[in-house]
Amino acid sequence: MGQNKSTEPGRWLERLPIARDRPALAVTAMLGICAVALAARFLADPWLTSGFPYVTFFPAVIISSFLFGVRVGGAAGVICGMLSWYFFIGEREVFTINLGAIIALGFYIVVVGTDIVIIHWLQRANDHLATEREVSRTLAKTRELLFRELQHRVSNNLQVAAGLLTVQKRRVRDEAARAALDESARRLGLIGRISRQLYDAEGATRSMAEFLEPLCADVVEASGRRNIRCTVNAAHDALLAPDAAIPLALIVAEAVANAIEHGFAGREDGTIEVELVRDGEEMLRVEVRDDGHGLPEGFDIEASDNLGLRIAAMLAQQLSGRFELIGGKGATARLMLPA
Repeated sequence: MGQNKSTEPGRWLERLPIARDRPALAVTAMLGICAVALAARFLADPWLTSGFPYVTFFPAVIISSFLFGVRVGGAAGVICGMLSWYFFIGEREVFTINLGAIIALGFYIVVVGTDIVIIHWLQRANDHLATEREVSRTLAKTRELLFRELQHRVSNNLQVAAGLLTVQKRRVRDEAARAALDESARRLGLIGRISRQLYDAEGATRSMAEFLEPLCADVVEASGRRNIRCTVNAAHDALLAPDAAIPLALIVAEAVANAIEHGFAGREDGTIEVELVRDGEEMLRVEVRDDGHGLPEGFDIEASDNLGLRIAAMLAQQLSGRFELIGGKGATARLMLPA
């Protein structure tokens, strides 16, 4: 279980001195501490040699200053000094005035004054630290809100751009141009839908599996094919820097969309499996496998007129990787990335 913030030592120290708004309570507690110090001094007196009149009073002053602040600590210093002078300096139960008593009292004033001043400085520094921490927390929260708002606006703008392309497509009669606009609108819409999931306000890296599962589900849902099943197997997951997230997402989305459009053409159902596996010590392999019709004889990405696959190959090169399509029973889109 996580530790409660109110019980953490640092947070407890930030509340010192305590009872600031209840001075009567602070003074009562201070008087109790002085009484305990006096009783302890009497109990220890048989075992102490002469010259230790303040041995139990120094801790009382320090504790009072630490808990209740410099004013209450100063009052404790005066009270403890008077008690030690009356009972333990010179003659008992008399305020002895001689050179020895004056030196002893001077030593007490210097030590106690130094302790109180140091504790006061530490508590002021602690107050400044608590204030700065609160300011930093507020700034961090504001930055996160601004980041999320920026992310939201960028995503919305991409969705609007995708919608404009879709509207523009209705005015174009050429089928090739219509197909190009449709593909562009789909990719922009995809980037807009997944952009909120790819980045963290702190700039932290993300797990590949964290966004591949919702990404693949989103592509299948966007296709309108209800009987397509897509699973993600991330037995060997890896972290991905934010600047590499969009290219990876586009490559995988293109492979899934290509499997749905061409692999399952004329079919109502199908299965797509996305797998992340380690290939040796230096490479990570991402495979998108389907049980569809497979690839045409002699298929070559470079010679293909499929713009999406050529873009996927180009994005793979930007990631210092390699993208390829492999035929067989169904088709396999393979992306090799540096581990």
